[in-house]
Amino acid sequence: MTRERFSESDEVPAGTVAHAPVVTVRSAAGEVRAVTLVLHGGRSNSFEPVRSRHLSPARMIPFARLIHSWGSSHGLEVWSLRNRVRGWNGEEMSPLHDARWALDKIRARHAGVPVYVVGHSMGGLVALCVADDPQVRAVVSLAPWLETNTPAKPVTGKRVLILHGDSDRWTSQRQSLVFAHGARKLADQLLYVTLTGAGHFMFRKVRIWHEITASYVMKSLAEDTGAVIDPAQLQRAESLLTHDEPLSITA
Repeated sequence: MTRERFSESDEVPAGTVAHAPVVTVRSAAGEVRAVTLVLHGGRSNSFEPVRSRHLSPARMIPFARLIHSWGSSHGLEVWSLRNRVRGWNGEEMSPLHDARWALDKIRARHAGVPVYVVGHSMGGLVALCVADDPQVRAVVSLAPWLETNTPAKPVTGKRVLILHGDSDRWTSQRQSLVFAHGARKLADQLLYVTLTGAGHFMFRKVRIWHEITASYVMKSLAEDTGAVIDPAQLQRAESLLTHDEPLSITA
């Protein structure tokens, strides 16, 4: 596997920025036909720089690895973003700017290819907010940090999967479900899965978190590019689509 790492600081004179977002790219095997952008969580308020040793970016590594292992042979490249600082920071919306920067970089390298955004917690919020990018086709939002004023308009015409554990004590499962009901009429597809007994940090049912996410990305890849995907990798996503109540799925 070929890996590349670059930062916004590479684009400006040394010392111009104190902290910069960093992207790690897991390359596709051959021509890039789609990209998955992986976003980590954070804090409500903090201007402390994000380090690779921090748990928020570290817990997204298994998601990136699984998606890449399933998708690289079909032309799927995986970009993992490490934000410049740990916090959302009110009107600063720090991680939102970092995600927009990463999407601009994807566009510069791979104009027109479908993009799938996967985010956890604060990253789940960011994933939903950047769904309005013209290349984003699908979003997987894991235990997202949502509030009553989280806008639903960005998911218009997009495929959206929200997963939330019913034992989450950090972000509100109820608010996620409220968002899902409001956004359902805008999205091309919206599925909401409750993971019974699972908490915010995805330690419980870890395999289910990983495999549902990767399967949904692969299902989107197949639909957007015509890639012929192993049926076993599509099974979890396809099982979600058989439910009569797409906002009342449990796993």
